[in-house]
Order: sequence, then structure tokens, then C-alpha cells
Amino acid sequence: MIWSQTLKDVTLMHVGPSYSIFPDIVAQASADLGFKVEMQNAWTADIMARMLSQPESIDIADLEFWALQRIWRAGKLQAIDTSRIALWDKIIPLFREGTNFDGSPASTQGTLPFEVQYVAAAGDTEFATGPTGLATMMPTIYNADTLGLRPDLIGRPVDSWAELLNPEFKGKVALINVPQIGIMDAAMAIEARGDMTYGDKGNMTREEIDKTIDILTALKKDGHFRAFWTSFDESVNFMASGEVVIQSMWSPAVTAVRSRGTDCIYQGLKEGYRGWGNGLGLMGHLEGIRHEAAMEYLNWMLTGPYGAFVARQGYYSAVPETTQAALTPEEWDYWYDGKPAAVEIKDPFGGVMEQPGRARDGGSFEARVGGIRCWNATMDEGEYLVKRWNEFVAA
Repeated sequence: MIWSQTLKDVTLMHVGPSYSIFPDIVAQASADLGFKVEMQNAWTADIMARMLSQPESIDIADLEFWALQRIWRAGKLQAIDTSRIALWDKIIPLFREGTNFDGSPASTQGTLPFEVQYVAAAGDTEFATGPTGLATMMPTIYNADTLGLRPDLIGRPVDSWAELLNPEFKGKVALINVPQIGIMDAAMAIEARGDMTYGDKGNMTREEIDKTIDILTALKKDGHFRAFWTSFDESVNFMASGEVVIQSMWSPAVTAVRSRGTDCIYQGLKEGYRGWGNGLGLMGHLEGIRHEAAMEYLNWMLTGPYGAFVARQGYYSAVPETTQAALTPEEWDYWYDGKPAAVEIKDPFGGVMEQPGRARDGGSFEARVGGIRCWNATMDEGEYLVKRWNEFVAA
């Protein structure tokens, strides 16, 4: 009783990117848990900067796994005892063991989340090579990213990343203006076209960066690119207006375009997907009752409501079992099993984004996630990459 009375006075600050921060979720979590959770939106680079300069202003850090390569050694996060995560054993093997659903090793181009998932002991600055019972973050959501298309304006099948560079779409192509992600999308296209083969698209050499930027700069000077978008809304507007017919895109942006009644697909491509994954990390200052509250919150995030909410915008949950229980059977069949919609499919906010009879682009959960060929990453030559990317955008 004393513990519960004290717990209700706790407030936790969860800071994360826009695609994982939702007022609906924080309201439900606060109501279910009996203490207050607040959320603030910040891009991954800004979260990392804030963790270093104002660590006490964050309790729960919502990060992409690649960020751990840059932030873990600063000692601002504390390890999570996986025995205290009730559903840890239900988290998909990709995160827990670094394997695909069939037991085969997952792609290691870029930063595979498993590579930064564990430490051997509290306070360690290096990552463990296998499961240890101490996690750097608790996995939450992830996706297999690909290209967004306007099939009504393209008018023919598209099955390769190489189409991003096709002169047929000159002036109607857009890239995400985040160097580490934009260059990986470009590299998927360049490699698919046969221009070059990368050793690791998630950790390019200077020579590979230079060759990639040279190809992109020549395309830009020829008028190939319509834009380089930096916000979710920009990507939606470019596609909905028809100014762009093929581009880097996020699954919720495709959902938003379709919710407007405009045909837009997230096209599965033969070369596979670019993957990313987010997790929740506990800041080092959490202790006592606040640490207990944070553990309650982490456990709640795997119970289903959050997984169902993000499923309706095209993302996957670390624990599909509880997400399935929180979705309708028809939603599960559409979002996870890749079956044609039996009913109208709605986005997280109630807008109709799919009519009966149409299947999710790219197929089932296992087919899409099993098709990831590289992961978002931070490169050893990251500073050089940013310099060259900015030269390209300004060319």
C-alpha cells in the first residue's frame, strides 16, 4: 500500500522520435499503471545530445539501436535485467539471438540490433557477443523499409531498388535528407543497378562514400531529384500531390497518403529491405521507486496496446503474441499475415486506409522482416559522410 501510494506521485519522461511517441499511448499507460508518463518528441541525434548535456531531463530514452554505438560508452544508460522483463522470452529471436525465424543468421550489414543488445556486466562499455541477461535496451518496434510509389502514376510493375535511379522518373524522385539513411537507400539502388558492390552498406569506406556521392551528384545536376525531404509531412505531401512518384518513405507516411484516398504503396523489392529497430533505455539516474516505475512501464509497453497502435501504421512489435491479442483477427490477418483485407482497414486514428480485398505490400511479417538485407547504422566514417552528403544536397 505504501509502495502504491508513493508510485502514484512518480512522473517519468519518455523522449523519442515522432514515429514512436503518441499522446494516445501515454494516456493509456498512465491510466493503466497508476503513475504519470509524459512524452516528448525529438529526433535520434537530438536525443543523444540531450542525454549527454541534460541527462536528468530524460528517464526513458527511445532510440534506434544504431545509436547505442555512439551513446552507450558515455555511461548515461544503465543495463536492464532481462529477468525482470516478463515477456523477454517472447521477444522475436532477431533481437534476442540475432537470428531469422528459420534460425539462420540475420543480415549483419549495418547495425544488427543483436550486436548491441547485451553487455556482460553492469557498467561495461563494450557490447557482449551473445545473450547475457543484461540488455542495453528493451526492443519495442521495428520495420522493414522500402520505397514508396504512386502506382497509378507509374503505370507498370516496379520490383527493384534500381528504379529509384531510372531516368523515366527524372524530376519526380525524392530522398530522405538524413545522410546515414539517405545514402543507404541510394546504395541499395546503386548496387541493384550494377554500378558497384558494397562491402557493408551500413559502414562504407571513404572510397565507397565518394563513389556514391559522385553518382548522386551527377543525377542531381541532371535534374533527377525533385526534393530531399526532412519531415514526415513533406514526404506525405510530395507523394499525395503527385510531385513525386518514387521516394524514400516511412510506413506511416504511406498510410497517411492512402488515408487521403490516394493510391500509394510500400513496394517490396527483390533486393530486400533496409531495416531499423527501436528500443527503450533506462537512464542511469533512475533508482528506487522511480526505477521500479520505469520497469513497470517497460513491461507495459510489451503487453499489446502499443504494439497494436503502431501495427495500424505498418510497424511491428517486439512481442507479436500480445499484439495479436490486441488487434482484431481481420487486422492481424492484414498487417501480420499478409492476407487480403476482409474488412475496411483503419489507421491508428480511425481513418480508413485500405478497402477489402487488398493485401499489404510486401506480404507477411516473416517474409518482410526475413527480407531485411541491411540495417540503419552509424558509420566509422560518419563525419566524412555528412560532409560529402551536404555537398551533394547543395550541388
